[in-house]
Amino acid sequence: MFAAENGLKGDPRLQAISEAIRVVPHFPKQGIMFQDITTLLLDHKAFKDTVDIFVDRYRDMGISVVAGVEARGFMFGPSIALAIGAKFVPLRKPRKLPGEVISEAYVLEYGTDCLEMHVGAVQPGERALVIDDLVATGGTLSAAIRLLVYGMQICCLSRTCGGRSG
Repeated sequence: MFAAENGLKGDPRLQAISEAIRVVPHFPKQGIMFQDITTLLLDHKAFKDTVDIFVDRYRDMGISVVAGVEARGFMFGPSIALAIGAKFVPLRKPRKLPGEVISEAYVLEYGTDCLEMHVGAVQPGERALVIDDLVATGGTLSAAIRLLVYGMQICCLSRTCGGRSG
């Protein structure tokens, strides 16, 4: 569906990318078919093709921020940001960033978690692209979006915040 909707139907890069991703049955628990992208990262051409597909799609969309969700968003996000002329903003797990941060809590299918971002990392009016490895329940993606929007509001209001829980 994605390939047809985005002009990629029949693109040979997609088959090579798919073949480069190792499927690990029953990891991290019974019934899960884990898509291991570390094998994709070992294949220079498949890794480059993956980044190129993102770059081709977002290059001319006025994206000024690529936000990568820890940790897999850190593998693809910086390369995409460089190629489209955007800055990279890491969205990290709690207590991993030094300095002043804002945070956003979210619910996972198996518990809760939190993302943090440096205060001032995003500015009002910037357009952001969020990079993560998958969307299961949408909780992480929603938290990332809320965090980016809140970060832009803080800058707009010219106030600082020592942390926020969503």
